[in-house]
Amino acid sequence: MTKTSRALMPDYLRLFALFGIVVVNVQYMGYSAFSGFPQAVGATLIDKVTIWLVYGLALLKSYGLFSFMFGVGLGFLMSSAERRGHNIGPLYRNRMIGLLLLGLLHGCLFFPGDILVIYAVTGSIVYFFRFWSIRRLVIVGSILVTLQVLVNTPLLLIPDDGLEDLIALEALTFTSGTFWEVAAFRSIGFAVVLGTGLVFQGISALGWFCLGLAAVKAGLIDQSNHRFWKKARQICLIPGLALSLLGAGLIQWTIAPSLGIVLTLASAPIATIGYLGLIAKLARSPGKLMSKLLAAGGSSLSIYLGQSLTLSTLFTGYGLGLWGALDRSLAVALAILVTLVLIIALSAWRSYFKLGPFEWVLRSITYAGLKPDSAK
Repeated sequence: MTKTSRALMPDYLRLFALFGIVVVNVQYMGYSAFSGFPQAVGATLIDKVTIWLVYGLALLKSYGLFSFMFGVGLGFLMSSAERRGHNIGPLYRNRMIGLLLLGLLHGCLFFPGDILVIYAVTGSIVYFFRFWSIRRLVIVGSILVTLQVLVNTPLLLIPDDGLEDLIALEALTFTSGTFWEVAAFRSIGFAVVLGTGLVFQGISALGWFCLGLAAVKAGLIDQSNHRFWKKARQICLIPGLALSLLGAGLIQWTIAPSLGIVLTLASAPIATIGYLGLIAKLARSPGKLMSKLLAAGGSSLSIYLGQSLTLSTLFTGYGLGLWGALDRSLAVALAILVTLVLIIALSAWRSYFKLGPFEWVLRSITYAGLKPDSAK
């Protein structure tokens, strides 16, 4: 494989995951974040179908893809540090500090469902696994991803009754509050949900980190035509998505919501592996336009934060005041449109600059304290 081919799969993966993440996140940016996904039932048939597709095709799967890429990024950072003669310890420590700072600002000011703080915390753990064998990484990663189902199912089955007053306050704040009033509400919510998020998302994230690092060590990221990815498509894609869509249907139409929750959680890792196989299939030499889009995908941190920055402004009272006013289908269409605009903007940006704006911030923190010539 050529160097260009080796770099393709991560960029395709990031681009793919960005759309999955935003269609899920917009369900909690534009509507009450306290309803929980089992009760997020649309008022119209189109809305119900929209939410069914979002939960069936994207919920937990796009998060798994992003987490997998984090492990891949650790593998790349290790290789880069070794080539340049850097000590991986200070680099990685600084990177986690950078993610933590960006995540805290993101969670408090724009979206309490931030994943960067969780990545910084659990990513600090996976650092100590960096010398593990491929087999050990795969075993531990698989156990952690499976453990997610066992731990998270009881959490999601806990009833959320008695939140009417809080939901009413949320609606009032988000529709008529100033930026700082909304930020204060988000900050309190972020502080409350962070502990649960570390359990609900952290276990799974750590598992995918291990699997991503194992994929780098095994050379799978460099070989998008490897037979492993073909097997992943054949064995996992259709069954994983079928079970996930079934689970989402059971949740959405309340036939058996508890069973739907279990199916959605249990099928997410299977569907994610299937998606990885599909993305590997797509990771072929692109044309000129696709090359620009993939370069923007390399600035996934800027796009991820840009999604929250833009959508949180559009939905709240200090922006366009769309909170709770759009049909679910329109909200998803808006989220996709915002992501496309950000990708186009980042494509233009990357024509002049090597890094996206937030990638530059994170890199500056990562290489803080190193000699200028060693950070090139």
